[in-house]
Amino acid sequence: MTLLETLKEAQKDAMRAKDKLRLGTIRMTLAAVKQREIDERIELTDSDVLAIITKMVKQRKDAAQQFTDANRKDLADTEYAEIVILESFLPQPLSADEINDLISEAMAATGAAGMQDMGKVMGVLKPQLQGRADMGKVSGLIKAKLG
Repeated sequence: MTLLETLKEAQKDAMRAKDKLRLGTIRMTLAAVKQREIDERIELTDSDVLAIITKMVKQRKDAAQQFTDANRKDLADTEYAEIVILESFLPQPLSADEINDLISEAMAATGAAGMQDMGKVMGVLKPQLQGRADMGKVSGLIKAKLG
């Protein structure tokens, strides 16, 4: 079952359960997927859908932080609830040790020696880590190892 099919099934389940927050979040995700399919005239793969969900989680985290800073706990709580729902569709996150091992393997495979090889290492790692790790943090770890 593809991730898109999983989302559609979850939408049906949320409808049956009358879970408005979950249903709304899933509908928003499916709308984003559909929009990208129409814009680019392609059928999205699981990794494309994962990228969309990951982006949506990041947007929710940013919004929740802004709401918290503005003393709007009610709105921040809604964003956090949506994050939990979206993350349920992402694969299990990798541990720090697993990420470090993958970085070391990618550096060995690409023969990375310095900062100029950062793009090569990221190119190898991105498909492996999509939705399973914060790419910003991974980038920092790679810089530390290369620098």
